[in-house]
Amino acid sequence: MLRRLLAVVIVVAVTAPAYAERVVAVAPLSTLGAEDKSATTKKILSQIEQAVASLGDKVIPAAQVAAAIDKAKKPQLKACEGDAACLADVGKLVGAQVVIAGQVGGLGESKVVYMNAIDTATAKELRSTTLSIGAKDEAAGAVVRLLDPDRYTGTVHFTIDVGGATVYVNGTAVKLDNGAVQMHVGTQAVRITHPQYRDFVRFVDVTYGKTTEIPVGMQQYPIVEHDIKGNPVNRDKVEYIDPPLWRRWYVAGPAITVLAIAAGVLAYDIAHRFPSGQCRDPGGC
Repeated sequence: MLRRLLAVVIVVAVTAPAYAERVVAVAPLSTLGAEDKSATTKKILSQIEQAVASLGDKVIPAAQVAAAIDKAKKPQLKACEGDAACLADVGKLVGAQVVIAGQVGGLGESKVVYMNAIDTATAKELRSTTLSIGAKDEAAGAVVRLLDPDRYTGTVHFTIDVGGATVYVNGTAVKLDNGAVQMHVGTQAVRITHPQYRDFVRFVDVTYGKTTEIPVGMQQYPIVEHDIKGNPVNRDKVEYIDPPLWRRWYVAGPAITVLAIAAGVLAYDIAHRFPSGQCRDPGGC
């Protein structure tokens, strides 16, 4: 009985399916509703296929997709024009989980590929992006934006001239690895702080797959903390400082009393010298 159970366990372990890698099909690019077979487009397709493979996915190249469409006698699938349901049918035809498609647009040398990624199972668009034809490494960046946007990053390396500084990216503290940190592509706000120096603040443009060097010179902005340490304040000792003479009670009190008496005498004298109803202006009565 025990041998039978072990045999069943062994069979299940051997026949259990391995982890299935993602299969991505690259559909033929189209222009104005028809398949684009130009040399430039073929070069772009090759770059896209290489970029997909670099992410660890299994790639079904555009040539194989086109052959499968011809064999199935469904020419309409070569010009889906970004339609999610149409591209999902392409994915089902070739056994892909995700389909990448694109339409070439633009004038003259300034051409752009409008790309999207479609989930075959749900027939819904995952993401979309654009690819500028002729731009260096643009195909790799476009594929990452479509399939794995969290990896669309660049490296920023800081050379900080003081130790113990803290680096903040968009308000969040980050940990440096040998002075470097991964950031999302685009413009990022960087602030570097240190207890003895003023903050270093800068906007950094991060490029995909590249390392941006940022020298941080903080020694030119020292705070005078060493002067404070040289003259420490004794918080336990309270030193009394005499107020000025005019603020002392034994001077201010009698002075106020004398002024009050003088004001009362003056008011009394005016009231009795000029009774009510009499003219108080000798020249005008």
